[in-house]
Amino acid sequence: MNILRKPGLILSVLMLAATVVAMIAPQLIAPYDPFDSVGSLRLAPPSAEHLFGTDHLARDVFSRVVYGAQLSLSAAGLAVLGGVVVGSIVGLVCGYLGGVVDAIAMRFVDVLIAIPGILLALIVVATLGFGPLSIALGVGLGTAGSFARVMRSAVLRVRGEEYVEAARTLGARGPAVLFGHVLPNAARPVVAMAALELAVAILSVSALSFLGFGAQPPAPEWGALVSAGRDFVATAPWLSLLPGVVILAVVLSVNRVSRFLGGDR
Repeated sequence: MNILRKPGLILSVLMLAATVVAMIAPQLIAPYDPFDSVGSLRLAPPSAEHLFGTDHLARDVFSRVVYGAQLSLSAAGLAVLGGVVVGSIVGLVCGYLGGVVDAIAMRFVDVLIAIPGILLALIVVATLGFGPLSIALGVGLGTAGSFARVMRSAVLRVRGEEYVEAARTLGARGPAVLFGHVLPNAARPVVAMAALELAVAILSVSALSFLGFGAQPPAPEWGALVSAGRDFVATAPWLSLLPGVVILAVVLSVNRVSRFLGGDR
C-alpha cells in the first residue's frame, strides 16, 4: 500500500509528530514563555506574531497550548497505561483460571463498566484532590474494566490453542504457559484498544481540566485554556476556539493512526 495516497493519514502522523515534539521539547516550537506577558497587547487577535493571539494577561496563547501538551497528554497517556496494566492483569488471570475467580472478578468488572467513566473520574478526583495525577488515576480506573473484558476474551480464545496444550504436555507450568504463550498471543487486541482509548482519554482529561479539576492556574492545560476563554467568547473567541481546535485535531489524528495500525487502511 502506498501511504502517499492517504493524505489524511499523513496529516495525522505529522500532527502527532509535532505533538510529541511539543511534549518533549516545547521550547523548539513555542516562540514565547507561556507564563510571561509578551507586551501590552491584551486580547490581541491571531496574527503572524501571535498565531493564536494573546489572552487577558497578554500571554501568547500558542505558546501556552504548546506547553500544555506535556500536561494534558502525559495525564492521558498515564491514564491509558494504568488502565492497560490493571485491566490486563485482571483479564489475564480471570481468563486463564476461570471458575469462581473469574465469576467473582467479572462481577466487579461489570459494576465498574456500568459506572460512567467521567463520574468515576470525578469520584477519584474528589477523593484524592485536584491535579493531573488524580485525573489520570480516575480516567485510568474508568478504562480498566474495558481492558479486562477484552483481555479475558482474548485469553479464553488463546488458552485452548494447540501450542498452549503442547506447552502443557511438555511440562510447562502455569506461569510459564501464562506469560510465555498466552499473554503474547492475547495482547494484540488490548494494544489496538489502547490506541483508541488514548483519544478518549485526551477528551476526558481535557473535560475534567475544563471543569477545574486539573492543574490550577497558571498551568496551561488544554481544557483549562478552553475554560479560561469562556469569559471572553464575545470579544476574543480565539481564546477558547483555537485550543479546542488543537484538542480536536490531536484526537482525530490519534484515532486515524490507531485505525491504520489496527488494519483499517
